[in-house]
Amino acid sequence: MCKYLIIIASIFFCGSSSVPGKIKWVAIGDSITYLNDHVDETGNRVEKGYLTRVTETLTDITYVNKGYNGWTAGGIADRIDSLGLEKAEVYSVFLGTNDWWQGRPAGTLEDYENNMGSGTVCGAFRIIIDKLRSLNDKAPILLITPLQRGDFVYIGNYRNNAYGSYREKQGQKLSDIAKAIQKIARKEKLEVVDLYHQSGIRQKNMVRFKWLKDPDTGRYKACKYPGYRDIPFDPEKDEYPYPPEAVDMTYDGLHPSDKGNEIIARMIVHKMKSLRFP
Repeated sequence: MCKYLIIIASIFFCGSSSVPGKIKWVAIGDSITYLNDHVDETGNRVEKGYLTRVTETLTDITYVNKGYNGWTAGGIADRIDSLGLEKAEVYSVFLGTNDWWQGRPAGTLEDYENNMGSGTVCGAFRIIIDKLRSLNDKAPILLITPLQRGDFVYIGNYRNNAYGSYREKQGQKLSDIAKAIQKIARKEKLEVVDLYHQSGIRQKNMVRFKWLKDPDTGRYKACKYPGYRDIPFDPEKDEYPYPPEAVDMTYDGLHPSDKGNEIIARMIVHKMKSLRFP
């Protein structure tokens, strides 16, 4: 009889130790975060996003996905009270790439300190961080800098495309956004996951190649970075420039592949292991 009770008790405790939800993580972001729960929108080129990968490693954490396709830090800040944000034990903010593309200036630390509004990335981050602290002022907040970008072409609509961060947009570098986020993290003594500088994801490995027509011959060829920058892509006539064989750190020049998501997840896991949760 005792033998059977021991077996039953062992089964009970093993099962109960895997119950999720001990630590709630609210992840705020753009399409990179959103796609974690919408892998069908990647043309099924992604199996698992970074949120899923983090919680598979840190099994006592469960995530709430607050990623919004195409949204900016400014847009999040402007809608901050209507997003249904919840009290949680940890928050992350992974924004900035769309602000850069849409021309929102990084701003200055003074914009953050003086709460100058959502017109700059720094001002928008003040609104977001204030909101999170109002929900749980003891919860750690991870700030995640944007990834570098290759030439993006949306797999569902070729006309939705954008050049990479090797060029400025409206006189601003994407690195300016990353540096602004780092300054906020230092000011507030927040942990930062610096994907821009430390992930190893760069233009040269965003994709293995870009499938483009040679302007001289009219024949398609596999063009590597940086050569593809000077070869035009016609969304009305050309084939999709990133066939499955081109996938490397991203599957479309911008959004992480499984390989890219795994790197992001590992960096977040490393930071989360050092946090003290309320």
